[in-house]
Amino acid sequence: MAVIGGGQLARMMAEPAAALGIPLRLLAEAPGVSAAQVIPDHVVGDYSDLATLRAVTDGCEVVTFDHEHVPTDHLHALEQTLAVRPGPDALVHAQDKGVMRTKLAELGVPCPRNALVSSVAEVVSFGLPCVLKTTRGGYDGKGVWFVDTEADCAPAFESGVGILAEERVDFRRELSALVARSPSGQVAAWPVVASKQRDGICHEVIAPAPDLDPELSVQAQQIAMRIAGELGVTGVLAVELFETHSGEVLVNELAMRPHNTGHWTQDGSVTSQFENHLRAVLDLPLGSPEARASWTVMVNILGGARQTGHLYDGYPHAMARDPRLRVHLYGKELRPGRKVGHVNAYGDDLEDCLERARHAAAWFAGDLGEESE
Repeated sequence: MAVIGGGQLARMMAEPAAALGIPLRLLAEAPGVSAAQVIPDHVVGDYSDLATLRAVTDGCEVVTFDHEHVPTDHLHALEQTLAVRPGPDALVHAQDKGVMRTKLAELGVPCPRNALVSSVAEVVSFGLPCVLKTTRGGYDGKGVWFVDTEADCAPAFESGVGILAEERVDFRRELSALVARSPSGQVAAWPVVASKQRDGICHEVIAPAPDLDPELSVQAQQIAMRIAGELGVTGVLAVELFETHSGEVLVNELAMRPHNTGHWTQDGSVTSQFENHLRAVLDLPLGSPEARASWTVMVNILGGARQTGHLYDGYPHAMARDPRLRVHLYGKELRPGRKVGHVNAYGDDLEDCLERARHAAAWFAGDLGEESE
């Protein structure tokens, strides 16, 4: 089985793959990237080059992805010789926000008001203030502009990429509905979670979402399962949602791969998103998505301006203070604001889980001192 992309998502696929005896071959974008450190069978190359993709996938029966950026035409070409999962006809809806919005509108899925725009005048006609997004290539807050005036719009149109305008939703909080789907149509749905963003990056996840109306939770899961089925998704699908103050959910983004809002599943569910993604793309029976504890909290470890030494220096304090804490580091070079790991804390008391996870993440980030013990 081949995996395209050497980030932390591919790295975290390696552990369940080893347990299941599934050999992985990796295409890494640079030497020493996160996944290349733990997947011996890897080559370094350009995922936008078809010849490189053919060479990496030669002899493999299935290929899957750490990201959504492989050109759609290349994916169609690869389909001639092996199973591409998720397939290009599904993946394009995660690659292109314009295509996604058009399809979701056809399906009657609730979304923020939106329109493709090609000029500042069209943005003004759509209505200010609003949010502008690049249709392709954006991630972790990149390629997103919150605009209030005509002058604010100029940087978006300098990007040289198609632009989507969306209404600025007055939401209560952000939710995520995560499902895995196999080619045979089996679906596993994890509990709906609440997520918090910081500077456009997912910072914290609570599973399950506290105080979520059971009917709204079911609706969110049904939306995710319907999208997975209608688009023919194979593998993990993350549906990021806005919960409005009026008690509705609106689809914000789609990701067709393991997702940051599902990292809690590594320690908080019977079967993690990474294992079920592998099972799904290989068309194996899916594992249970049931939660192991009443609450699981995931907090990302971001590179901090005050960090010194090595990230591993945080282990003695974090592990001694909380023997039940689960730490996942990505082997990445420290840079301010960069996702370099995450921590999971689980238990029966939500406030306790929040305190434990937040403290550990802040400690690794260098935001706490010895006086905080």
